[in-house]
Amino acid sequence: MRVPLSWLREYVDLPATVTGRDVQAALVSAGLEVETVEQTGAGLKGPLVVGEVLTIEELEGFKKPIRFCTVDVGSANGTGEPQEIVCGARNFAVGDKVVVVLPGAVLPGDFAIAARKTYGRTSHGMICSTDELGMGDDGTHGIIVLPPEYEPGTDAIELLELVDEVLDIAVTPDRGYCLSMRGVARETAIAYGLPLRDPALLDVPPPNAHGYPVKVSDPIGCGNFTARTVTGLRPEARSPIWMQRRLQKAGMRTVSLAVDITNYVMLELGQPLHAYDRSRVTGTIGVRRAQQGEKLTTLDGAKRVLDSQDLVITDDRGPIGLAGVMGGADTEIADHAEDTGTTEVVIEAAHFDAIAIARTARRHKLSSEASKRFERGVDPQAAAAAAQRTVDLLVLLAGGTAEAGVTEITAPSAPRTIAMPANHPDRVAGVAYGRETVVRRLQQVGCDVYGQDELIVTVPSWRPDLAEPNDLAEEVIRLEGYENLPSTLPTPPSGRGLTDRQRLHRRVGRALAGSGYVEALSYPFIGDAVLDRLGLDKDDARRRTVTLVNPISDEEPALRTTLLPGLLGALRRNDGRGSHDLALFETGLVFRPTGEETEAVRLPVDRRPTDEEIAGLDAALPRQPRRAAVVLAGAREQAGWWGKGRPADWADSVEAARVIAREAGVEVTVRADRHAPWHPGRCAALYVTVDGVETLFGHAGELHPRVVKELHLPERTCAMEVELDVLEQAVDGALQAPRISTFPVATQDVALVVDSGVPSDEVESALREGAGDLLESLRLFDVFTGEQIGEGRKSLAYALRFRAPDRTLTVEEASAARDTAVALAAERTGAVLRGA
Repeated sequence: MRVPLSWLREYVDLPATVTGRDVQAALVSAGLEVETVEQTGAGLKGPLVVGEVLTIEELEGFKKPIRFCTVDVGSANGTGEPQEIVCGARNFAVGDKVVVVLPGAVLPGDFAIAARKTYGRTSHGMICSTDELGMGDDGTHGIIVLPPEYEPGTDAIELLELVDEVLDIAVTPDRGYCLSMRGVARETAIAYGLPLRDPALLDVPPPNAHGYPVKVSDPIGCGNFTARTVTGLRPEARSPIWMQRRLQKAGMRTVSLAVDITNYVMLELGQPLHAYDRSRVTGTIGVRRAQQGEKLTTLDGAKRVLDSQDLVITDDRGPIGLAGVMGGADTEIADHAEDTGTTEVVIEAAHFDAIAIARTARRHKLSSEASKRFERGVDPQAAAAAAQRTVDLLVLLAGGTAEAGVTEITAPSAPRTIAMPANHPDRVAGVAYGRETVVRRLQQVGCDVYGQDELIVTVPSWRPDLAEPNDLAEEVIRLEGYENLPSTLPTPPSGRGLTDRQRLHRRVGRALAGSGYVEALSYPFIGDAVLDRLGLDKDDARRRTVTLVNPISDEEPALRTTLLPGLLGALRRNDGRGSHDLALFETGLVFRPTGEETEAVRLPVDRRPTDEEIAGLDAALPRQPRRAAVVLAGAREQAGWWGKGRPADWADSVEAARVIAREAGVEVTVRADRHAPWHPGRCAALYVTVDGVETLFGHAGELHPRVVKELHLPERTCAMEVELDVLEQAVDGALQAPRISTFPVATQDVALVVDSGVPSDEVESALREGAGDLLESLRLFDVFTGEQIGEGRKSLAYALRFRAPDRTLTVEEASAARDTAVALAAERTGAVLRGA
């Protein structure tokens, strides 16, 4: 909502010294979001005057039409002689009144005006358009042509109200009454403690039987419909300059007098209106739901197929308007012209259901100034005043005559009342306001308040957002000033620091970052489409999701059950933007419903919830384990003078899981598995030991080619996802720092031949157990297949490091430990020493 300060002063007697910045600060303190204060006419300096075009000479020989004009500017030029001006515009003629800027003036943008020679003539000034004066586009793209009644030499800066301040307010959905000058003026009056001149306080004639016939078939969708008729309008009448300027400053273009007046009254009172050309309306005006498939051409020229839930305005022929959104083209007010313009109008001022209008506007992708107000809540009692204000302006500015008939159809309704303890705002804010302050603040927003300890509050018709005691408490708190609320920081207990779990999570993030992964945080929302692309079975637990009531996107209405969709989306975007060597990680919560969740309880805000209430809320939550995941694509090691590098593969994703586990001091057991979305032949199940039982920790490997294709990922993309909560359970006491021995190490290499289907992890496990306590480390450094080994066989070469804590090992001791390890591997996996 754009609010010119000069217009605002009509309703509130602000001190002359108050600036737009001052009003901005006051409104922000009251809870309104004033985004900017625009200084119109900034840097403008006269002389800028009204001029009358005396002569026009067409200059020839140039690529574009050029005119040499003489203009009467009165005594503004100091001589009284006609001013000679060169101009390229063609939308004015001899005798027209125009806006002339004379030498010595400065236009917005620091554009200094001086006499200069151009097109072979000397131009002493310039004839101005709206753009050149910083007034915005008026739709003509030409020179400003003023009404004929203004005398040459009149100060155009004052006439056109060029110097002003405009507040741009971002009105939140619950403050729809501030989409009007009336609403903003009320907030300003409260903020400054000044009286308000309410523009809706008008003498309105009572309804009678002589008004235009109206039939409301849906009183739920339309609770109030007022119709007034004005005849004898002068088709050639134009909107006065003051109205045009106010509409321009508010961000609206002028159309015609009748339309401009309805827009002006809407901005003033917040009540959307519509003017019908009476000669184009046939029979009774009706309000009903549309028939499925009915068609209507709206004012924007679009032909729309209506839905049965759309609320429409009709006459005897059918729909003539989309109620509360946009009128129809068939009853449009004709442009001003002496012979064809509109001379009789029917004014509609109605109150429509907010939900119905919001759904219609979204269904047809048609957001209008009217729908924006109706869906946020319009004062149902302002319709009659708005219609009267429109009639008064049409009579005053277009020479019309108001017919005596007044139509007003109103559905029965009662004012809303709310019972609230007088100290309720005190308890919500933790501040002792007192009953007197609470009553005064509620009365300022328009409430009627009765009672002592228990207040009975009658809510004003323009505040549909006030529905319960907490809403009333919010009004008191915001008007008393959020900045005046005391803030007390809780005192944390000393000496505790981070929990073991928090330290583990931080170590995991640091370890992955140290391994070359970049953290990527993604939104925790998913949809069924991505789960389908991941190839998850219908009975997969990851398909049981928690659906949001009000999702940000209809395509992602549920909370994630896995971290992979968000990470893979980030990888795809980065790859598409030219970064092909990628290693990303994320740690975060996933949401896994168990089916045993209870209905959530609503916690109070005026006291601390009880332990039972908090427990009830916890019981309504799904299980939320914390997970870690990585995705890789492209090169894992870059090529260069140091070597040829290598691409990322499934083993890197498994190693990422081991990096995480090492931070907890836990060993990971790797086994082959088949688990979507991984490749069935390159998928590893990861296990850790929890209370002596091997427990699934996560999965790693290369993604299935079908998943890679569906998600448009780079070839051979790899991923890993593990559950940190399981890792935490596997931790056995505090981490033990490694003991550094001063004795030398004894290294023994062995190459074992096994069947190709034997996992290297089983061979490694047997070697570790067989080597005993002297084994310091074990590393697989080579895998070989070929004719020398035999078909269906592979050679695994390991480096075994032996060391004793208290002595130097002999060759015999190291060899014995190695032989024991090889023997146990042979017993469990059928391994034989290569070359034996």
